[in-house]
Amino acid sequence: MIRLAAIGDANLIHKIMLSAYEEYRCADVPSSALNETVSSIEEALRKGSEKALLYFADGIPVGCVRFRTDKSSLYFFRLSVIPEARNRGIAKFMLAWLEDYAKEHGLTGIWCRVRMSVPKNIRLYQSVGFNVGKEEFVTNANGYLVKTVVMEKKI
Repeated sequence: MIRLAAIGDANLIHKIMLSAYEEYRCADVPSSALNETVSSIEEALRKGSEKALLYFADGIPVGCVRFRTDKSSLYFFRLSVIPEARNRGIAKFMLAWLEDYAKEHGLTGIWCRVRMSVPKNIRLYQSVGFNVGKEEFVTNANGYLVKTVVMEKKI
């Protein structure tokens, strides 16, 4: 089951995200996702500056993704699946849900940024129709410069 998250789900979103991003704690450039707090997620949901969805397998929350929209596109970030639930197509189900959401809201594209150092994530997005867009360096919340690629899909 997939559903939009409520403000009260911020703790759950945070827990899933930390579990999913733990593998990047010791990376050369650690993920700034590991520094996010329940209150920062809760505040973004409360202000409406972002939305999130949750994925449940047999009633257990195992995945989430956060997103925001503008006039023409949906940008998603922090796509998270807990390690013990990976390789079951959960990320692809969430991406399909986001694409349907974007279509229902009259948007024409969906996109994200991916670290160039994680080619498995680039391959995941390519497997569901995303194209590699521009490469760019971004400074993450920890102040590190990260080489990324924009993954885009027209809908």
